[in-house]
Amino acid sequence: MNSDGISGWNLWVVRVAVIVALTLPCPLLLPVRAWAEPPPQTVYNPKPAEGDLILPMPGEAEMVFRRVQVPGSGFWGDRSRIIQIGDGAGSIFEGLQRTQISGSFPTADGKVWEIVLGKYEVTCGQYIAVMGMDALLAASGDPEVQKLPTLEGRAQRDALMRPLAYVSHGDLLEFVRRYNQWLFDAAHPERLEAMPRIDGAPGFLRLPAEDEWEYVARGGLPAIEGGTFDNGLPFPAAEASEYAWHLGNAKHQLRPVGLRKPDGLGFHDLFGNVQEMTSGLFRPEIWQGKPGGVAVRGGSVSSPPAELRSAFRAELDVYAWNVDEKTVEERRSFNTGARLAIGANVVVTSAQRAEIEKEYEAYRQELRRTTPVGRTLDNLVAQASVQLGDVDPILARLIQENENLREPLTAVQASLEKARERLELAQRESARSLAQDAARNGVNLSVYLSRLQRLEATLKTAQELAAVSARYQEQVTAVEKSVAELTTALKAQLEGYRDKVASLGDYEKGYIEYAFAQLGGREMTARERAVMELLQLHVQDFAEKRHAEAEVWLEAFRKRFDGFSDSST
Repeated sequence: MNSDGISGWNLWVVRVAVIVALTLPCPLLLPVRAWAEPPPQTVYNPKPAEGDLILPMPGEAEMVFRRVQVPGSGFWGDRSRIIQIGDGAGSIFEGLQRTQISGSFPTADGKVWEIVLGKYEVTCGQYIAVMGMDALLAASGDPEVQKLPTLEGRAQRDALMRPLAYVSHGDLLEFVRRYNQWLFDAAHPERLEAMPRIDGAPGFLRLPAEDEWEYVARGGLPAIEGGTFDNGLPFPAAEASEYAWHLGNAKHQLRPVGLRKPDGLGFHDLFGNVQEMTSGLFRPEIWQGKPGGVAVRGGSVSSPPAELRSAFRAELDVYAWNVDEKTVEERRSFNTGARLAIGANVVVTSAQRAEIEKEYEAYRQELRRTTPVGRTLDNLVAQASVQLGDVDPILARLIQENENLREPLTAVQASLEKARERLELAQRESARSLAQDAARNGVNLSVYLSRLQRLEATLKTAQELAAVSARYQEQVTAVEKSVAELTTALKAQLEGYRDKVASLGDYEKGYIEYAFAQLGGREMTARERAVMELLQLHVQDFAEKRHAEAEVWLEAFRKRFDGFSDSST
C-alpha cells in the first residue's frame, strides 16, 4: 500500500480507468469541485450535466452528486415544507403520510436548504476504488463479478460501471465508512474541497433517508411548483423504459449506470436497475410500526413496469432465515444496491445551535402546530384532552389528603370539566367541518363525472362526423379541449376528497358518527344524498384500513352516478 493508502488493486483500477477513458470523448481526470458548467465525461460520470458536484475517490475515481432544494426558508422551514408521501392506491406499506421534508445544507445566504444525493447508483468500480478488488470478490455473491479480473476493454468498462449489488448491508456500510475515512484524511484537505459545509463543518457520506429519497424521486421543488409532485412517477408511465431498467426491458440483468434518461433533476436510475438501500429500518408505515430489516426503494430489473412508482418500498431482510437449511444468513441480493447521500449533523457548532434555538421559539408558536409532528404532539385539542385526563387522579388524591383544600380543588375540578366540554365541542365541530368539505368535493366530483360522460358521448358523435367530413374536425378539437379541462378539474376534486376523507378517518368513531348525524339532518338533494352515502362508506373504509384508495373510490363514484339524473329520488 502506498502513502495515500491506495492498494495494488486501486492502482489496477487507475490503469483500467485510463483504458476505459479512451472509449470516451473527454479526459478522465477532473479538478475536485462542483461544476457550474457540465464537467468532462468520465467512466464515473457518463452523463455529465451542469450542477454536478464531484467528490474524489482513491485511484482517480469519482463520486457524483446533485443538489435538490427543499421548499421554505431557514432551518425550521415553513408550511410549504410539509409534503405528502406514499400512494393511496399502492401496497399496504405505502399508506399516505404527511411529513416535513428538510435539507442537510444551507446555501450561502442560509435561506435555502438542500438535499445532496448521488447522481448514480454506487458502482462496482467505485467499491473497488475504496475497498480493493480482493474485498469485492470476497463480499460479492455475483458470479459475474468473479469474472472481473479476467475482463478487458469494453467488457471490463461495462462491468465496472454496473451497480454494486449482491453484497451485504454490512459490507456496504463498511464501504461508506472507509470512503469517509479516506476523504477526512487530515494530510489531504484538498479531498474535501467540494464537500458541502454547514457553519464551516464538512458533511459526510451516508445512505439517504426514505423521505429524502422519495422527495427527490417525485421531482422535488419543481414538481411541487408544477403540481406534479403527487403523481405516481415523475415521467409518463408509458415512457418508463426510457428512464428505467425494469423487468420488461432488462429481464433481471443489471446494466451500467447512466444509460437511461435522467429525470428532471438530473438523476439516473432512481427507478429500476438495483433497488436502493436507505438509512432507515423498514417499518410498515415508514415512521411507525414494527422495526424490521432495511427499507429499499426504487424497484429493480426484476420489477414489472407497472410496479415502478415513487412510493414503492420493500424490506431487505438483512438477516434472513433459510427455511430449507434452517439457518440464518446475511442477505446478499442480486438486485439490491445503493446510492449515497451527503449528510451533516443537526448540531455542528455551538454558534449554529444558538441560531437554531433562536429560531425555534417562533417556529413553535407559529408553525409547529401545523406540522405532522405538531398535529400529534402540539395539537392543542388532542394534547389538552390527554393532559386533562391525567389531572383527574392527581386532584382526587390531593382532595383526599388535604381536607382543607377540598373547596378550591373542587372548583378546579369543575373548571376542568368545563374545559373538557369545550374540547369535546371543538373536536366534534372539526369533524363536522371536514365531513362537510369532503361532501362538497364529492358533489363537485359527481357533477364533473356526469358532465364528462355527456362530453365523451358528444366527442364520439363528433369523431364519427369528422370521419365523414373534415368540417367537423374543429368541433372535435373543441370537445377534446373541454374533456381535458374537465378531467383536470375532476382530478383536483378527487385529491381534495381523498385528503379530507383521510383526515376525517383519523378521528375517533364517536366524532365521525356525530359529523354524519349533523349533516344527515339537513335537507339534501338526491345527488347530495348519494354522495353522503359514498362518503360514509369511504371514511369507514379508511378508518379500518388506514389507506386512502382514491382510484377505488373514484370508480365507486362512476358507478353510482352513471346515467344519474338530478331529479332522482
